[in-house]
Amino acid sequence: MLDDLNELKTFRAIIEQRSLTGAATVVGASLAVVSKRLASLEQRIGLRLVHRTTRRLSPTDDGLVLLESVVRALDAIEEGEERISRGRVEPVGLLRVTAPVSFGRSHVTPLLGTLAQEHPRLKIAVRLTDVVVDLVAGGYDVAIRIGGLADSSCMMRKLVGNRRILVASPAYLDRRGRPETIEDLEGHDLLGYGNAVFPWSLTHRSGATATVPASFRLASDNGDVVRDWSVAGLGIMMKSEIDVADDLKAGVLDRTMPDWHGGDAPIVALYPSARHLPLKTSILLDALADILSVSGTSSTRSQVY
Repeated sequence: MLDDLNELKTFRAIIEQRSLTGAATVVGASLAVVSKRLASLEQRIGLRLVHRTTRRLSPTDDGLVLLESVVRALDAIEEGEERISRGRVEPVGLLRVTAPVSFGRSHVTPLLGTLAQEHPRLKIAVRLTDVVVDLVAGGYDVAIRIGGLADSSCMMRKLVGNRRILVASPAYLDRRGRPETIEDLEGHDLLGYGNAVFPWSLTHRSGATATVPASFRLASDNGDVVRDWSVAGLGIMMKSEIDVADDLKAGVLDRTMPDWHGGDAPIVALYPSARHLPLKTSILLDALADILSVSGTSSTRSQVY
């Protein structure tokens, strides 16, 4: 059993490091031992688990499936050791998180720093990107998404309500006028973000829907870039209310056409399906839900139209 456990720990290190040499350093074994453990594991399972190239290693599809179970099992063992040695349960191991850039910098990374201080045996790696990534292929424990994007292979937990709204700088609105109707938007400069669908589809508080008869003047796949354009007075953007809450409070941005919104966009957490949710994951999800409920926007405190 001990040899099997060492093989699994070595396999996890190989995938994380993407090399046998890096894995050898992590597990404290020679390169020959690491190679032997991988070969033994593949032979015992009867499947190739790793693609080998001259530059790096990557998991096969079967390797990804096994990795999910291996990581969950090793984390559970480490948590059990923590319970026995210290008389209490502490999150241990590496917590991999991905989140959108703007939201991640404002809400996720500060919390991760706090969790790292509170739990010294917890290691954290975070990737901020506005690109939707594959949880399993990337080896992530948690993916934070805006808009409830679902993955059929993952579990999803809603953290807080949110909606998309139209905002612009006060200077832009004073210069170009404050639109009141859908038709008024036709003469305005619109800013597009990410894979935003054009034309915009808006919903009135009465339930009526409409599309915006104008095209994007500027567009970017980076939310911070679009936000900077809007603050600089270059146009109107549609953005998640939770992303612009601080700018609205500070008066840097004003909401325009408040009777209209761009649809619900709840903040959700996706994580690999599992019977036993690792402690490191549940602690992050609970903490995120707590801080978001406190700092929530108007759409988290009232029903959406």
